[in-house]
Amino acid sequence: MTPLLLHATSVAIGRHCVLLIGPSGAGKSDLALRLIDRGAMLISDDQTVLTVLDGRLRAAAPQTISGMIEVRGVGILAVASVADIPVALVVTLGGPVERMPPEGVMQEIAGIPLPVVALAAFEASTPIKVELALAHAIEGV
Repeated sequence: MTPLLLHATSVAIGRHCVLLIGPSGAGKSDLALRLIDRGAMLISDDQTVLTVLDGRLRAAAPQTISGMIEVRGVGILAVASVADIPVALVVTLGGPVERMPPEGVMQEIAGIPLPVVALAAFEASTPIKVELALAHAIEGV
């Protein structure tokens, strides 16, 4: 597969990638910073390169922005980062959030079905919600 460039910020929580997808200003980088503060590692900010290897979607940063994150109001800063992490969850930001979403919602990216949740990026509890959603997603694997 030719690598796919996706407008998404990605972080690694443990050995699993979480893709944060949403329009500009939806809070992708802000949520990534709060997840990093809780122990996650940056994979890529704003643009993520996706490849399929052995039936798994894997995430990395484009070389030009590897290890960099935009901190709104501060600038673009260097942070520790990782690459080639298998994607386990998609989090959509900037749209409606259902109080009780249906179980098993999936989104296909590059032919690979992935669990997806819609969250509000700027709520104080959102980093914990991402961690809980990831734990729930990998339990089902």
